[in-house]
Amino acid sequence: MEEPKKILVVEDEPNVAILLKHNLKRAGFECEVAENGLLGLEKVKSFHPDLIISDIMMPELNGFEFRKKLIEEKTFGNIPFIFLTAKSADDDMMDGYALDIDDYVIKTSSPKIIIAKINNILRNKQRHRNEAEKEISTAAAAMRNTLSPERLPRFKDYKLNHIAKPYKGIPGGDFIDYFKIDDENIILVLGDVMGKRWGASYFAVAYAGYVRSAVRVAVNSNEDIKPSNILKKVNEAVFNDERISEVFIALSLVLLKGNSKIYYSGAGDLPILKKSGKDIVEYKSNGILLGFNKDYDYKDVEFELNDEEFILLFTDGVTDSRNTNGEALGIETLKTILKNVDEKEEPLQRIFKLISDFTAEHFEDDTSLICIQK
Repeated sequence: MEEPKKILVVEDEPNVAILLKHNLKRAGFECEVAENGLLGLEKVKSFHPDLIISDIMMPELNGFEFRKKLIEEKTFGNIPFIFLTAKSADDDMMDGYALDIDDYVIKTSSPKIIIAKINNILRNKQRHRNEAEKEISTAAAAMRNTLSPERLPRFKDYKLNHIAKPYKGIPGGDFIDYFKIDDENIILVLGDVMGKRWGASYFAVAYAGYVRSAVRVAVNSNEDIKPSNILKKVNEAVFNDERISEVFIALSLVLLKGNSKIYYSGAGDLPILKKSGKDIVEYKSNGILLGFNKDYDYKDVEFELNDEEFILLFTDGVTDSRNTNGEALGIETLKTILKNVDEKEEPLQRIFKLISDFTAEHFEDDTSLICIQK
């Protein structure tokens, strides 16, 4: 059953406020009252109304001042707003509409007229939201395909799996990519642009393009193809690009070789974890964020991956996720989760199930993982 819409009435005349509240509740709305604009600001923060009806002439903070304060707060400025007034002077109405309100209501209007206007505004808002969500869903599907492959390719005797869960289904700043250089070399990429939602997703596409370009340059120039060399090229390109040089990103690159050798380098990223029997080994890159130092010398971490071992790459959407008590999962809890996973089976789904159990399936950011298993 849909929850009732919440209406905040800001009115200093008690009789008017009582009458409005009574009629709004009869019409199925949840309603609260504030006596002036100052109290109205506090109510908005605690009540989170779906629509606000406010008188104009009030002590402490009048209706116009109240509306201006709301507009200053981006979160509150978008709440539908109706001015309640005792007079219908053109100047007053023009001043109100200049503050981007939705409508005016004369205090002498019948309750049916007031409720009809409220319902009409809320219906229009819901219709616009539905249209926007439909457009976002269409764009999100295309964006997901850009930021994460449907599946990782087969490579030698490795099992490569990944999970990419955008926050609320809308892509943010995480991206996953791979580059199969030849039959003996493949590079896996995990990136996390430090920003929220659509802005971060567009920058993630740009960064993914930089990585692809750096890989192509390395391959075509017959240079030694190592993650550190690729990161150096990406770092230089980012440093010289004013459009994204101030957008921070964590980036992990892993080169798999057919002889079981693994080379790993990162920029501002989280460590990668390897499960080997009962042990959890942590590999840290210690590389700085991209774009800070044009000549920074990124380093490779080299290790082997043997049979029945696996490594896990992950973004901070995993470790920053919280349980119902507000406790973050963190690296140490993630290590404990890995210890409870049988490496003889495909571990990624089991890992994600345990993470989801910890968070009660509530995630506050994009959540991305790559599992590499022999």
